[in-house]
Amino acid sequence: MDPTLAAQMSEEVAEKMLQYRRDSSSWKICREGNGVSVSWRPSVEFPGNLYRGEGVVLGTPEEVWECVKPVAGGLRVKWDENVNGFEVIQSITDTLCVSRTSTPSAAMKLISPRDFVDLVLIRKYEDGTISSNATHVEHPLCPPKPGFVRGFNHPCGCFCEPVPGEPGKTNLVTFFQTDLSGYLPKSVVDSFFPRSMAGFYSNLQKAMKQFHD
Repeated sequence: MDPTLAAQMSEEVAEKMLQYRRDSSSWKICREGNGVSVSWRPSVEFPGNLYRGEGVVLGTPEEVWECVKPVAGGLRVKWDENVNGFEVIQSITDTLCVSRTSTPSAAMKLISPRDFVDLVLIRKYEDGTISSNATHVEHPLCPPKPGFVRGFNHPCGCFCEPVPGEPGKTNLVTFFQTDLSGYLPKSVVDSFFPRSMAGFYSNLQKAMKQFHD
């Protein structure tokens, strides 16, 4: 992928992510519990929903980032039940890459294995926040693979934010905006995302506990 185009695209995605983060209106809560809230609103990117998760996780932003960051051979595939493979297709800079993520079947196998090819930008902010910012791209080195339905992530990612006055905690805000493709009933998709996002937080919390023990 052309580095100039990739840089431009990723900057636009990072800007959208900041807008999502700042916009506190128009979200409807669809799941709450264990200190985690998941809300949604209609996506302006595709005919589906934009989901927002928020919860405080035990650990500094750097420690939480270590568990969630998109790197080959990283910790994410070990604890996140919705990710079973991650590879870097093209490394553009040390903070920008094209990646392929594969996911297992889900929702009692109603959702078959998927894969996603994304442009991912890692951003660090002055207040100590670390973020990932991603969107789908096509890449010649990563055509559709047998056994996987190709899904599409519209601008998505996460913010690992310091909690003021509580140095050992991180406010983790996640945004998912995924077109799973295939012929899935809307009801299956709408029930899958809030449940899987709640599971993401509880599995991350367990992984962080092991990290601290």
